[in-house]
Parts: sequence; structure tokens; C-alpha cells
Amino acid sequence: MRSREPSSWMWADALELLQSTERLQRRVFVVGSLQAPPCWEPPVDLYELGDELRLLVALPGVNSREFEVILDEAAIVVRGERPMPMGFQRAAIHRLEIPYGRFERRIALPQGDFQLLDQFLEDGCLTLVLRRL
Repeated sequence: MRSREPSSWMWADALELLQSTERLQRRVFVVGSLQAPPCWEPPVDLYELGDELRLLVALPGVNSREFEVILDEAAIVVRGERPMPMGFQRAAIHRLEIPYGRFERRIALPQGDFQLLDQFLEDGCLTLVLRRL
């Protein structure tokens, strides 16, 4: 039975609405599979020195098995997924600024033909080394 005091039942109703909203948010903001469209783009730095290009792609929290690099005639594509940390998947979200889920970044390359020489993930950054042919 509800209290007759207005502030008491109003707070109970407000709390119920907040809990309902949180449940709905958890259902809507589920991290998708690799077939889902990308939901964020990592930042990239591109450096050129002579016949060599170096790309630095910020991928903190991304495992080396969770992305792929594709080189075509005019661009290089980095795509994959940063999963939500396992311990936080059922947590109540108070702030979510780090993007999770599918990502894809297409970086246009300067004029010319390039070959991917090396790629390595270190300190949360993917470094791609390309050489002009």
C-alpha cells in the first residue's frame, strides 16, 4: 500500500521509471556482431618519409585477433571490434565515453602503388608500414 505522503510515492515512481529506463537501455545498447555496421572510427595519424608511409591507428583495448587490415589501390581499411569488458556487461552505466563494438576506418592513401611491409600493435596503437612501389 502506498504512503499518503506525496513526496514518498513520487520518489518511488521516479525510481521505478529510472530502473525501467536502465533495463531498456541495456537491451538497446548491446554490442553487435562483426556483421553489424561499424559504430565508431579510430583516430589515425599518417606520416610520409621518402618512399615509406606510416599509419598510427589508436586502438586501445583491441586485441590483435579482433581486427583486420585490407589494402586496395586507393586506401587502406582497418576494421574489427572492441568488445565491452566482460566484468562490465551487466553493470549499470553512469557514463559511457569509450566506444565499443564494431569499428571501421578507411584511410585514403597518397597517389601511387603501395605494399604493406609491416604491422604491429603496441601500447594500444596499431602501426602500419607501407612502401611505395
